Amino acid sequence: MNDAIAPPSHAPDAQLDLRGTPCPINFVRTKLTLDRMAPGSLLEVWLDEGEPIEQVPDSLRLEGYPIEQIEEKDNFFALRVRRPQ
Repeated sequence: MNDAIAPPSHAPDAQLDLRGTPCPINFVRTKLTLDRMAPGSLLEVWLDEGEPIEQVPDSLRLEGYPIEQIEEKDNFFALRVRRPQ
């Protein structure tokens, strides 16, 4: 990952563990979760390496969701995305 994304300002409002969930289901579940959250809320999504972390952030950006952080953890990635106002 070569994204230059600023660190988050606070803890996420919700967390979604999508490890083991294939594309595009992980994107759809992320988007549905964000749509149920209050505007301005921060969601942390756990994604597998490979296609999930390559595709989900790009798909969210295309839909207008700002990505605040992508952090590599042990065997997965933590993606922080905010629901627009």
